[in-house]
Amino acid sequence: MRSRDIAILATTLLLVIAGGIAAAVTFRGDANETTLKSAATLLAAGDIAECDHRGDEATSRILAEYPSATIATLGDNAYQHGTAQEFESCYGPSWGKFKDRTRPATGNHDESTKNAQGYWDYFGARGGPYDKYYYSFDLGSWHVVVLNSDCWRVGGCNLDDPQAQWLREELRQSARRCTLAYWHRPPFSSGRYGEPEETGRVRPLWQILYEEGADLLLTGHEHSYERFAPMDAAGNQDDANGVRLIVVGTGGGNLRPFENPPLATTVVRNDDTWGVLKLTLSVGEYKWNFLPVKGSTFTDSGSGTCH
Repeated sequence: MRSRDIAILATTLLLVIAGGIAAAVTFRGDANETTLKSAATLLAAGDIAECDHRGDEATSRILAEYPSATIATLGDNAYQHGTAQEFESCYGPSWGKFKDRTRPATGNHDESTKNAQGYWDYFGARGGPYDKYYYSFDLGSWHVVVLNSDCWRVGGCNLDDPQAQWLREELRQSARRCTLAYWHRPPFSSGRYGEPEETGRVRPLWQILYEEGADLLLTGHEHSYERFAPMDAAGNQDDANGVRLIVVGTGGGNLRPFENPPLATTVVRNDDTWGVLKLTLSVGEYKWNFLPVKGSTFTDSGSGTCH
């Protein structure tokens, strides 16, 4: 499945799809032996900055405690419309302090501004190619793919659409054993957006992750935390080959109670705690730990091995 030599240091991938050309950036990290053997730390959350809330300031203090960690935003970085002013005034004073080590994903609120222009003006090429905003990078011994779950803005998310074809090819070419993906809208949820018409739009991307042996998916969109057992393409528990989904919409935006009962594969969920998911990505394995803001007690931790 992964045949590309690990020493390739390509910086730009041009993929010809369905008669057109879709450009997506691939950031290749240092592939020396020391890098591959060292554990990497990733801090992740989505649904982050509202100027009239203090949640993002509280979660940003967690980020400051890990100065060498890479930061992943899981979309909806700046409310309400992802304008340039909202990025500067709302996101900038909190999570923006760590922009130089952030790998962002865009969310539906960021996309409320045409072409996610505020997102682009703030992050530039760090957030993927303009108006596409899907890309990949290597982190330690792991390969990471970042996708755009506002599917209609990038030509769809069906299996034969450009982003999905790029994803499958990217996973097949990666030489890394372990793969992490993140985007904004979850493929499964017991929250407000758990109905099939909401989750179904990104299910083809989830299917590709499963078929190509990815290990872990992080999303936001639900303003809560929900961790699932490893699942197959249809959402059935599959401990041997399944992808583990963790929804981390707890970056600082208003929290929201669950509207539906837990799914059969829901392991743990919480809807009243801001916090950040800490991932420790090692060779062939990973650990997770939900870090709550000061004054909160909910946490969640565990570990997994790569396929």
